[in-house]
Amino acid sequence: MAGYLTPRLALLANARFRLLFLATLGSGLGNWLALIALQVDVYDRTHSGWWVGALLVVNVLPAVVLGVLFGPVVDRISRKRLMVASDLGRLAVFAALPLTSSAAATVALAAAAGIGNAFFRPAVLAGLPNLVADPQLPAANALLQLVEWTTTAAGPLAGGALVAASGPHLAYWVNAGTFALSAALVVAIPARLLQSGKPIGRGHWADLADGYQAVRRSPALMCVLVAWSTAMLASGLVNVAEIFLAKRSYGAGDVGFGLLWTGTGIGLVAGGLAAAEVIKRDLGTAYVRFLALFAIGIGCAAAAPDVWVGALAMVIAGMGNGAAVVGNITYVQRGAADELRGRAFTLLMAANYGVLGLAFVAAGPVTNAIGARWVYAVAAATLAVAAGLARLFSRAAEQRSEAVPA
Repeated sequence: MAGYLTPRLALLANARFRLLFLATLGSGLGNWLALIALQVDVYDRTHSGWWVGALLVVNVLPAVVLGVLFGPVVDRISRKRLMVASDLGRLAVFAALPLTSSAAATVALAAAAGIGNAFFRPAVLAGLPNLVADPQLPAANALLQLVEWTTTAAGPLAGGALVAASGPHLAYWVNAGTFALSAALVVAIPARLLQSGKPIGRGHWADLADGYQAVRRSPALMCVLVAWSTAMLASGLVNVAEIFLAKRSYGAGDVGFGLLWTGTGIGLVAGGLAAAEVIKRDLGTAYVRFLALFAIGIGCAAAAPDVWVGALAMVIAGMGNGAAVVGNITYVQRGAADELRGRAFTLLMAANYGVLGLAFVAAGPVTNAIGARWVYAVAAATLAVAAGLARLFSRAAEQRSEAVPA
């Protein structure tokens, strides 16, 4: 029967992958429900932009700290146990949030939830190559990314509706339930299907150094580090300038801003789903083309005469972006040994998020100085540079793989 199914549907017929898929769906939905409820809660308590900003910082900061200092944990501890512990920890956080009485306590608990987020996703991606065959990896990555993007769209909408109906406390309890469901699903996956074995560590700092060395010595991992960090710089510029492009450059108001986001979302889903088949043929060449498509879309948005053409351009950009994300994940999964894969993911995520954070800081004054269209033009040029860097590293990766049999 599976022979008549598409590769993605065949993957969902795999009971173990289906459990991971549904667990990721529950966990992702919980993350985005949380983001909306927490922001509303903190804003209502303080009416302060500083507090809301602090909340957003603690949401991503654990991923950076984890990658720099604690990546070996993802490889040395059972990935199944780590995922379950992350879910149960976040369940406890959101069960405690309705009992808090201050913004400081809310932000502190949000930071604790951020630690769970930072461990869960690298553990999922590092364990996936043990759960599915290598030819199925691109399709499996595309499905998990589809979950990520779907929950990015549905989670805030559901969270906003819950908060509007009954305040943040109901959203917190629902959120705790999503993490309980995720933990129950992960428990049903045998630990051996997420990790080939429990490696013997050489000590935390030596293990951490091994992760850095694995990235430095692998052209595939260096491609993700250098090329995608460059792309994240462009993404940060675009994210900040997008509302200015919609309202000032296009004169399209809030509706136009939403239209640009919708175009990006459509492109992300389409590009992510299409990437699997393209990657199968030649990952290196495909990755360069994905980044080039991302650059073309952003460049077209910079030159678009109105929001409708701009939204179409953002569909193109989203396609390149979504496909490149699947390429990134596949590069890391194939470029790092299982005993180092968790460290590779956490380190690369830390670098990418760090660059994105710096781009957020720089983008505001740059947008004020030169305008949104020029910021988009700069971002397109930056993405073109990222594509060029990806070409250099992909060639090195091809030469490395050709040299191995000799």
